[in-house]
Amino acid sequence: MSTSGNTLAESLNLLATRRFGTFWIASLLSNIGTWAQQVAQPWLLLSLGASPFLIGLDAFALGAPIWLLTLVGGALADHADRRRVITLFQSIQMLCPILLVILLLTAAIQPWMVIVLSLIVGVTDALSMPSFQSIVPSLVKHEQIAEGLALNSTQFNLSRILGPAIAGILMVSIGAVGCFAVNAVSYLPFIAVALWILPHTKMPAAVTNKSGSNTLFSGVGNIIIDPLLRGALLTVLTSSFLCGPLIVFCPVLVKDALHGDARQFSMALGAFGVGGLLGAIALLSIGTGHDLRRLSSWFAAGYGAILVCAALNQWYWLLPILLVLAGLSMNASNISANSLLQVSASPLLRGQSVSLYMLAMRGGLSVGSLLTGLSVHLMGVRYALALNGALALVAHIAIGRKWLISALPGSSAHVAGTPS
Repeated sequence: MSTSGNTLAESLNLLATRRFGTFWIASLLSNIGTWAQQVAQPWLLLSLGASPFLIGLDAFALGAPIWLLTLVGGALADHADRRRVITLFQSIQMLCPILLVILLLTAAIQPWMVIVLSLIVGVTDALSMPSFQSIVPSLVKHEQIAEGLALNSTQFNLSRILGPAIAGILMVSIGAVGCFAVNAVSYLPFIAVALWILPHTKMPAAVTNKSGSNTLFSGVGNIIIDPLLRGALLTVLTSSFLCGPLIVFCPVLVKDALHGDARQFSMALGAFGVGGLLGAIALLSIGTGHDLRRLSSWFAAGYGAILVCAALNQWYWLLPILLVLAGLSMNASNISANSLLQVSASPLLRGQSVSLYMLAMRGGLSVGSLLTGLSVHLMGVRYALALNGALALVAHIAIGRKWLISALPGSSAHVAGTPS
């Protein structure tokens, strides 16, 4: 067997462990429900007469709380019992799709109600996602963190395939209400696992920053001033801000520019998930010895170029192919950056490093979606997304050049295996 085959097989062995395997399955089921709703929600808004700006505003409401609350969520991940944090906020979040089901069944649904519920989901996500993201390193050995993160990404992207596929079936049979009901039910196994299998965490000693002060967020400055970690965060932020709106405005691209229907939109979104899954598997296969900075930078630049092609494409049959490539590029870039952050950061700062990663990824997407919604309104979806892609390509070339020449004393830049 080849070295890459051995590496992949060794990585997959993590799924056979009780704690990681159970967590992986519960996360998969939860994310399937999330993606089923992600297909149904923008299509529902379009059917209610919402403008592209309102669709962008909905995405902004979902992601904007990241900017205000994710550092609080990171502090909670480092200083509180992560099981309780996840259980509390995920339980509140589960009520949102339940309310959508009730509003649809009673024909009382309005676009502003959908946006308000997205804001509630965004707040609970901001407070709980750092705890969720920092769980994987607590379930595996330190030298397996990169493999664990890549495997966790495989379930996320597998759900990106299964969720839209299920949504497409439900939307042409019983309507969007079925997608929201599936999402509500999908929270239950994940919450059960959080209570049963995840480890209790104790409050660690507070971290002192470079200036000697000792506060709840002291570690944030330590992370940001590190050129290695700062480059990773800037790469993720730029991709999310400029390229992330591709998925947010995919329903507009399919319906208005390519004259497709809900099933074709779900297929296109599923294609993006296929690409993300391939990107995660590729990183699991390549083994050690690869510079994470180069992987993250090159794939991020490729994402920008693919966005330009997707925006200017005139044929629906080509869109899923381009979205496979876009999903692969985005996921390979983000996993590389996230692995670098979690392997290089101190265990006492893992929650805050994850919160900064989430801030770059989700916060960048929220603001980018809002601004792209305005540009779509002014110049149309094709030109707006093409402009985003061109700017992303130029920005990543500039960021990558500076990042790749930064000094790396005592830091690891490998994609998998034991840090050097």
